[in-house]
Amino acid sequence: MNYRNLGDTGLLVSEIGMGCEGFAGKSDEEIAEFVDLMEKEGVNCIDLYTPNPQIRRGLAKALKNRRDKFILQSHVCSIWENGQYLRTRDIEKVKNGFETMLRELDTDYIDIGMIHYVDSVSDWESLGPVIDFVKSLKEQGRIKCIGMSSHNPIVAKKAIETGLVKVLLFSVNPCYDLQPADEDVEQLWNPEKYSGQLLNMDKDRQDLYETCEKLGVGITVMKAFGGGDLLNSAYSPAKVSLTPIQCIHYALTRPAVASVMSGARTIEELMESIRYERASEEEKDYASTLASFPQISWEGHCMYCSHCAPCPKGIDVASVTKFLNLVKAQGEIPETVREHYAALKHKAGECISCGACEKRCPFKVEIRKNMQEAAAIFGM
Repeated sequence: MNYRNLGDTGLLVSEIGMGCEGFAGKSDEEIAEFVDLMEKEGVNCIDLYTPNPQIRRGLAKALKNRRDKFILQSHVCSIWENGQYLRTRDIEKVKNGFETMLRELDTDYIDIGMIHYVDSVSDWESLGPVIDFVKSLKEQGRIKCIGMSSHNPIVAKKAIETGLVKVLLFSVNPCYDLQPADEDVEQLWNPEKYSGQLLNMDKDRQDLYETCEKLGVGITVMKAFGGGDLLNSAYSPAKVSLTPIQCIHYALTRPAVASVMSGARTIEELMESIRYERASEEEKDYASTLASFPQISWEGHCMYCSHCAPCPKGIDVASVTKFLNLVKAQGEIPETVREHYAALKHKAGECISCGACEKRCPFKVEIRKNMQEAAAIFGM
Protein backbone atom coordinates (compact mmCIF):
# COMPACT_ATOMS: atom_id res chain seq x y z
CA MET A 1 0.00 0.00 0.00
CA ASN A 2 1.19 3.49 -0.84
CA TYR A 3 0.48 6.38 1.52
CA ARG A 4 0.05 10.08 0.85
CA ASN A 5 0.15 13.21 2.95
CA LEU A 6 -3.40 14.40 3.58
CA GLY A 7 -2.72 18.02 2.73
CA ASP A 8 -1.02 19.80 5.62
CA THR A 9 -2.83 17.83 8.35
CA GLY A 10 0.19 15.69 9.23
CA LEU A 11 -1.86 12.55 8.55
CA LEU A 12 -0.60 9.84 6.20
CA VAL A 13 -3.50 8.05 4.53
CA SER A 14 -3.58 4.98 2.32
CA GLU A 15 -4.33 5.61 -1.35
CA ILE A 16 -7.23 3.19 -0.98
CA GLY A 17 -9.68 3.97 1.80
CA MET A 18 -12.93 2.36 2.90
CA GLY A 19 -16.37 3.93 2.63
CA CYS A 20 -18.97 2.86 5.15
CA GLU A 21 -21.51 1.70 2.54
CA GLY A 22 -19.90 -1.73 2.57
CA PHE A 23 -20.66 -2.19 6.28
CA ALA A 24 -24.42 -1.75 5.83
CA GLY A 25 -26.40 -4.85 6.68
CA LYS A 26 -23.30 -6.69 7.87
CA SER A 27 -22.95 -8.60 11.13
CA ASP A 28 -20.24 -7.69 13.64
CA GLU A 29 -18.27 -10.68 12.41
CA GLU A 30 -18.51 -9.58 8.78
CA ILE A 31 -17.42 -6.03 9.64
CA ALA A 32 -14.45 -7.50 11.53
CA GLU A 33 -13.54 -9.50 8.41
CA PHE A 34 -13.37 -6.26 6.42
CA VAL A 35 -11.22 -4.59 9.09
CA ASP A 36 -8.91 -7.61 9.28
CA LEU A 37 -8.33 -7.39 5.54
CA MET A 38 -7.82 -3.63 5.72
CA GLU A 39 -5.17 -4.01 8.41
CA LYS A 40 -3.44 -6.80 6.48
CA GLU A 41 -3.38 -4.79 3.24
CA GLY A 42 -2.58 -1.40 4.83
CA VAL A 43 -5.91 0.37 4.25
CA ASN A 44 -5.94 2.86 7.11
CA CYS A 45 -8.60 5.48 6.27
CA ILE A 46 -12.31 4.93 6.92
CA ASP A 47 -15.06 7.37 5.96
CA LEU A 48 -18.05 7.01 8.24
CA TYR A 49 -20.83 9.31 7.10
CA THR A 50 -23.56 7.02 8.37
CA PRO A 51 -24.94 7.46 11.90
CA ASN A 52 -26.36 3.92 11.83
CA PRO A 53 -25.72 2.62 15.37
CA GLN A 54 -25.44 -1.00 14.23
CA ILE A 55 -22.57 -0.09 11.88
CA ARG A 56 -20.84 2.13 14.43
CA ARG A 57 -21.00 -0.49 17.18
CA GLY A 58 -19.84 -3.25 14.87
CA LEU A 59 -16.93 -1.11 13.73
CA ALA A 60 -16.07 -0.25 17.35
CA LYS A 61 -15.78 -3.95 18.16
CA ALA A 62 -13.63 -4.54 15.08
CA LEU A 63 -11.31 -1.64 15.99
CA LYS A 64 -10.85 -2.68 19.61
CA ASN A 65 -7.15 -2.80 20.53
CA ARG A 66 -6.17 -1.39 17.10
CA ARG A 67 -7.94 1.99 16.98
CA ASP A 68 -4.62 3.81 16.54
CA LYS A 69 -3.93 1.92 13.30
CA PHE A 70 -6.85 3.58 11.53
CA ILE A 71 -7.83 7.14 10.63
CA LEU A 72 -11.53 7.75 11.21
CA GLN A 73 -13.16 10.38 9.02
CA SER A 74 -16.55 10.66 10.72
CA HIS A 75 -19.33 13.15 10.08
CA VAL A 76 -20.76 15.83 12.34
CA CYS A 77 -24.39 16.82 11.50
CA SER A 78 -25.25 13.25 10.49
CA ILE A 79 -27.58 11.76 13.13
CA TRP A 80 -29.89 8.78 13.66
CA GLU A 81 -33.50 9.77 14.32
CA ASN A 82 -36.65 7.63 14.29
CA GLY A 83 -34.66 4.68 13.00
CA GLN A 84 -33.14 6.46 10.03
CA TYR A 85 -30.37 8.80 8.88
CA LEU A 86 -30.95 12.54 9.10
CA ARG A 87 -28.75 15.46 8.11
CA THR A 88 -29.33 18.26 10.59
CA ARG A 89 -28.12 21.79 11.37
CA ASP A 90 -30.01 21.94 14.69
CA ILE A 91 -27.06 22.66 16.98
CA GLU A 92 -28.42 20.75 19.97
CA LYS A 93 -29.03 17.69 17.80
CA VAL A 94 -25.56 18.12 16.30
CA LYS A 95 -23.96 18.22 19.77
CA ASN A 96 -25.92 15.24 21.04
CA GLY A 97 -25.16 13.41 17.81
CA PHE A 98 -21.43 13.89 18.28
CA GLU A 99 -21.54 12.49 21.82
CA THR A 100 -23.53 9.53 20.53
CA MET A 101 -20.96 9.02 17.80
CA LEU A 102 -18.06 8.80 20.24
CA ARG A 103 -19.99 6.51 22.55
CA GLU A 104 -21.05 4.11 19.81
CA LEU A 105 -17.58 4.06 18.25
CA ASP A 106 -16.07 3.54 21.71
CA THR A 107 -13.44 6.21 21.15
CA ASP A 108 -12.58 9.56 22.69
CA TYR A 109 -11.52 11.26 19.48
CA ILE A 110 -12.18 11.45 15.74
CA ASP A 111 -9.20 11.99 13.44
CA ILE A 112 -11.16 14.03 10.88
CA GLY A 113 -14.41 15.65 11.96
CA MET A 114 -16.39 16.26 8.78
CA ILE A 115 -19.08 18.93 8.52
CA HIS A 116 -21.57 16.79 6.65
CA TYR A 117 -22.92 17.39 3.13
CA VAL A 118 -22.70 21.11 2.34
CA ASP A 119 -23.87 21.64 -1.24
CA SER A 120 -25.34 25.16 -1.29
CA VAL A 121 -23.88 28.58 -0.55
CA SER A 122 -26.83 29.42 1.70
CA ASP A 123 -26.23 26.26 3.74
CA TRP A 124 -22.53 27.09 4.13
CA GLU A 125 -23.36 30.65 5.19
CA SER A 126 -25.81 29.41 7.84
CA LEU A 127 -23.33 27.10 9.57
CA GLY A 128 -22.08 29.56 12.20
CA PRO A 129 -23.13 27.55 15.29
CA VAL A 130 -21.88 24.30 13.74
CA ILE A 131 -18.54 25.88 12.86
CA ASP A 132 -18.15 27.23 16.40
CA PHE A 133 -18.89 23.74 17.73
CA VAL A 134 -16.35 21.93 15.55
CA LYS A 135 -13.74 24.56 16.41
CA SER A 136 -14.33 23.87 20.09
CA LEU A 137 -14.03 20.12 19.48
CA LYS A 138 -10.68 20.67 17.78
CA GLU A 139 -9.46 22.87 20.63
CA GLN A 140 -10.40 20.08 23.06
CA GLY A 141 -8.59 17.47 20.97
CA ARG A 142 -11.80 15.54 20.40
CA ILE A 143 -11.31 15.93 16.67
CA LYS A 144 -7.80 16.23 15.27
CA CYS A 145 -8.67 18.27 12.20
CA ILE A 146 -11.77 19.76 10.57
CA GLY A 147 -13.13 18.60 7.24
CA MET A 148 -16.24 18.96 5.10
CA SER A 149 -18.07 16.86 2.55
CA SER A 150 -19.54 18.41 -0.59
CA HIS A 151 -20.45 17.73 -4.22
CA ASN A 152 -20.43 21.39 -5.24
CA PRO A 153 -17.04 22.89 -6.25
CA ILE A 154 -18.12 26.50 -5.72
CA VAL A 155 -19.28 25.87 -2.15
CA ALA A 156 -16.27 23.66 -1.42
CA LYS A 157 -13.87 26.37 -2.59
CA LYS A 158 -15.57 28.99 -0.40
CA ALA A 159 -15.14 26.67 2.57
CA ILE A 160 -11.48 25.84 2.07
CA GLU A 161 -10.55 29.46 1.41
CA THR A 162 -11.61 30.33 4.97
CA GLY A 163 -8.75 28.19 6.31
CA LEU A 164 -11.16 26.27 8.54
CA VAL A 165 -11.55 23.17 6.38
CA LYS A 166 -8.34 21.17 5.98
CA VAL A 167 -9.83 18.00 4.51
CA LEU A 168 -12.42 17.87 1.74
CA LEU A 169 -14.46 14.78 0.96
CA PHE A 170 -15.44 15.43 -2.65
CA SER A 171 -17.02 13.47 -5.50
CA VAL A 172 -14.40 12.91 -8.20
CA ASN A 173 -14.82 10.96 -11.42
CA PRO A 174 -14.41 11.75 -15.14
CA CYS A 175 -18.14 12.32 -15.70
CA TYR A 176 -18.82 14.52 -12.68
CA ASP A 177 -15.74 16.54 -13.63
CA LEU A 178 -17.43 17.60 -16.86
CA GLN A 179 -20.45 19.08 -15.11
CA PRO A 180 -20.92 22.60 -13.73
CA ALA A 181 -21.72 23.14 -10.07
CA ASP A 182 -25.26 22.35 -8.96
CA GLU A 183 -26.92 22.41 -5.55
CA ASP A 184 -28.78 19.22 -6.46
CA VAL A 185 -26.26 16.35 -6.60
CA GLU A 186 -28.72 14.22 -8.56
CA GLN A 187 -28.30 16.57 -11.52
CA LEU A 188 -24.71 15.40 -11.93
CA TRP A 189 -26.08 12.13 -13.30
CA ASN A 190 -29.03 13.54 -15.27
CA PRO A 191 -28.89 11.94 -18.76
CA GLU A 192 -29.91 15.26 -20.32
CA LYS A 193 -26.65 16.76 -19.03
CA TYR A 194 -24.72 14.36 -21.27
CA SER A 195 -26.91 14.54 -24.38
CA GLY A 196 -24.92 17.28 -26.09
CA GLN A 197 -21.25 17.77 -26.88
CA LEU A 198 -19.14 18.20 -23.75
CA LEU A 199 -15.68 19.74 -23.84
CA ASN A 200 -13.07 19.47 -21.10
CA MET A 201 -13.24 19.58 -17.32
CA ASP A 202 -15.52 22.11 -15.67
CA LYS A 203 -13.46 25.18 -14.76
CA ASP A 204 -14.81 25.40 -11.20
CA ARG A 205 -13.82 21.79 -10.51
CA GLN A 206 -10.32 22.27 -11.89
CA ASP A 207 -10.11 25.47 -9.86
CA LEU A 208 -11.13 23.64 -6.69
CA TYR A 209 -8.51 20.89 -7.04
CA GLU A 210 -5.76 23.41 -7.75
CA THR A 211 -6.80 25.66 -4.85
CA CYS A 212 -6.77 22.68 -2.48
CA GLU A 213 -3.24 21.87 -3.64
CA LYS A 214 -2.14 25.46 -3.10
CA LEU A 215 -3.69 25.78 0.37
CA GLY A 216 -2.57 22.39 1.65
CA VAL A 217 -6.08 20.97 1.84
CA GLY A 218 -6.23 17.20 1.37
CA ILE A 219 -8.97 15.63 -0.72
CA THR A 220 -10.50 12.26 0.05
CA VAL A 221 -12.67 10.96 -2.76
CA MET A 222 -16.23 9.67 -2.78
CA LYS A 223 -18.20 8.38 -5.77
CA ALA A 224 -15.10 7.50 -7.75
CA PHE A 225 -17.14 4.77 -9.48
CA GLY A 226 -20.27 6.90 -9.80
CA GLY A 227 -22.18 4.51 -7.56
CA GLY A 228 -21.00 1.69 -9.81
CA ASP A 229 -22.53 3.18 -12.96
CA LEU A 230 -19.16 4.02 -14.51
CA LEU A 231 -18.26 0.33 -14.41
CA ASN A 232 -21.13 -0.60 -16.73
CA SER A 233 -21.57 0.90 -20.20
CA ALA A 234 -25.33 0.36 -19.98
CA TYR A 235 -25.59 2.74 -17.02
CA SER A 236 -22.65 5.09 -17.54
CA PRO A 237 -23.66 8.50 -18.96
CA ALA A 238 -20.55 8.26 -21.12
CA LYS A 239 -21.87 4.96 -22.60
CA VAL A 240 -18.40 3.46 -22.14
CA SER A 241 -17.36 1.39 -19.13
CA LEU A 242 -14.28 1.97 -17.00
CA THR A 243 -12.65 -0.48 -14.62
CA PRO A 244 -12.35 0.16 -10.87
CA ILE A 245 -8.59 0.53 -11.32
CA GLN A 246 -9.02 3.15 -14.04
CA CYS A 247 -11.51 5.11 -11.90
CA ILE A 248 -9.18 5.02 -8.90
CA HIS A 249 -6.20 6.12 -10.97
CA TYR A 250 -8.18 8.99 -12.49
CA ALA A 251 -9.07 10.27 -9.01
CA LEU A 252 -5.55 9.84 -7.62
CA THR A 253 -4.05 11.85 -10.48
CA ARG A 254 -6.13 14.96 -9.63
CA PRO A 255 -4.28 17.67 -7.65
CA ALA A 256 -4.53 17.40 -3.82
CA VAL A 257 -6.20 13.96 -3.86
CA ALA A 258 -4.79 11.65 -1.19
CA SER A 259 -7.21 8.72 -0.80
CA VAL A 260 -10.12 7.13 -2.66
CA MET A 261 -12.90 5.67 -0.53
CA SER A 262 -13.96 2.30 -1.86
CA GLY A 263 -17.66 1.62 -1.33
CA ALA A 264 -16.95 -2.12 -1.44
CA ARG A 265 -19.87 -4.26 -0.33
CA THR A 266 -17.96 -7.51 -0.44
CA ILE A 267 -14.47 -8.64 0.45
CA GLU A 268 -13.91 -9.36 -3.23
CA GLU A 269 -14.84 -5.79 -4.20
CA LEU A 270 -12.48 -4.38 -1.59
CA MET A 271 -9.68 -6.58 -2.89
CA GLU A 272 -10.39 -5.33 -6.42
CA SER A 273 -9.80 -1.76 -5.21
CA ILE A 274 -6.69 -2.77 -3.25
CA ARG A 275 -5.37 -4.50 -6.36
CA TYR A 276 -4.82 -1.00 -7.74
CA GLU A 277 -1.57 -0.93 -5.77
CA ARG A 278 -0.24 -3.88 -7.76
CA ALA A 279 -1.79 -3.00 -11.12
CA SER A 280 0.30 -2.45 -14.23
CA GLU A 281 0.48 0.92 -15.97
CA GLU A 282 -1.62 -0.59 -18.76
CA GLU A 283 -4.36 -1.50 -16.29
CA LYS A 284 -4.30 1.98 -14.75
CA ASP A 285 -4.46 3.72 -18.11
CA TYR A 286 -7.74 5.62 -18.36
CA ALA A 287 -6.67 7.97 -21.13
CA SER A 288 -7.52 5.75 -24.08
CA THR A 289 -10.95 5.02 -22.66
CA LEU A 290 -11.71 8.68 -21.92
CA ALA A 291 -10.62 9.62 -25.42
CA SER A 292 -13.20 7.17 -26.78
CA PHE A 293 -16.16 8.69 -24.91
CA PRO A 294 -18.78 9.69 -27.49
CA GLN A 295 -19.79 13.38 -27.46
CA ILE A 296 -17.15 14.10 -24.81
CA SER A 297 -13.77 15.65 -25.54
CA TRP A 298 -10.81 16.61 -23.39
CA GLU A 299 -8.83 17.90 -26.38
CA GLY A 300 -6.02 20.23 -25.36
CA HIS A 301 -6.49 19.51 -21.65
CA CYS A 302 -3.79 17.59 -19.78
CA MET A 303 -5.39 14.78 -17.77
CA TYR A 304 -2.11 13.92 -15.95
CA CYS A 305 -2.43 10.39 -17.34
CA SER A 306 1.33 10.03 -18.21
CA HIS A 307 0.53 8.66 -21.66
CA CYS A 308 3.22 11.03 -22.87
CA ALA A 309 5.95 8.95 -21.18
CA PRO A 310 8.64 7.89 -21.60
CA CYS A 311 10.55 11.09 -22.19
CA PRO A 312 14.04 10.55 -23.67
CA LYS A 313 15.38 13.09 -21.14
CA GLY A 314 13.50 11.52 -18.22
CA ILE A 315 11.17 14.48 -17.64
CA ASP A 316 8.02 13.66 -15.66
CA VAL A 317 5.83 15.58 -18.09
CA ALA A 318 2.57 15.03 -16.17
CA SER A 319 4.04 16.44 -12.93
CA VAL A 320 5.65 19.41 -14.68
CA THR A 321 2.33 20.20 -16.36
CA LYS A 322 0.45 19.87 -13.07
CA PHE A 323 2.82 22.33 -11.37
CA LEU A 324 2.61 24.68 -14.37
CA ASN A 325 -1.20 24.64 -14.23
CA LEU A 326 -1.16 25.35 -10.49
CA VAL A 327 1.02 28.41 -11.07
CA LYS A 328 -1.10 29.67 -13.97
CA ALA A 329 -4.28 29.22 -11.95
CA GLN A 330 -2.93 31.16 -8.96
CA GLY A 331 -1.06 33.84 -10.89
CA GLU A 332 2.01 33.27 -8.72
CA ILE A 333 4.40 30.51 -7.71
CA PRO A 334 3.33 29.10 -4.33
CA GLU A 335 6.35 28.10 -2.26
CA THR A 336 5.17 24.48 -1.99
CA VAL A 337 4.83 24.22 -5.77
CA ARG A 338 8.30 25.71 -6.24
CA GLU A 339 9.72 23.14 -3.82
CA HIS A 340 7.92 20.23 -5.49
CA TYR A 341 9.15 21.34 -8.88
CA ALA A 342 12.70 21.76 -7.60
CA ALA A 343 12.58 18.21 -6.26
CA LEU A 344 11.95 16.76 -9.74
CA LYS A 345 14.95 14.85 -11.03
CA HIS A 346 14.62 16.36 -14.51
CA LYS A 347 13.25 19.82 -15.24
CA ALA A 348 11.28 21.27 -18.15
CA GLY A 349 14.38 23.15 -19.35
CA GLU A 350 15.90 19.81 -20.36
CA CYS A 351 13.20 19.30 -23.01
CA ILE A 352 14.71 18.87 -26.48
CA SER A 353 11.38 19.42 -28.26
CA CYS A 354 11.54 16.06 -30.00
CA GLY A 355 7.73 15.85 -29.96
CA ALA A 356 7.59 12.14 -29.08
CA CYS A 357 5.32 12.95 -26.12
CA GLU A 358 2.82 14.84 -28.27
CA LYS A 359 2.52 11.91 -30.66
CA ARG A 360 1.49 9.69 -27.75
CA CYS A 361 -0.90 12.18 -26.07
CA PRO A 362 -4.52 11.08 -26.68
CA PHE A 363 -5.76 14.60 -25.86
CA LYS A 364 -3.58 16.55 -28.29
CA VAL A 365 -1.96 18.68 -25.61
CA GLU A 366 0.73 21.14 -26.75
CA ILE A 367 3.34 19.59 -24.47
CA ARG A 368 6.40 21.23 -25.98
CA LYS A 369 4.82 24.65 -25.47
CA ASN A 370 4.02 23.72 -21.85
CA MET A 371 7.62 22.67 -21.23
CA GLN A 372 8.88 25.99 -22.59
CA GLU A 373 6.45 27.89 -20.34
CA ALA A 374 7.41 25.85 -17.30
CA ALA A 375 11.12 26.37 -17.94
CA ALA A 376 10.57 30.12 -18.21
CA ILE A 377 8.38 30.34 -15.10
CA PHE A 378 10.51 28.14 -12.84
CA GLY A 379 13.83 29.27 -14.33
CA MET A 380 15.06 25.77 -15.12
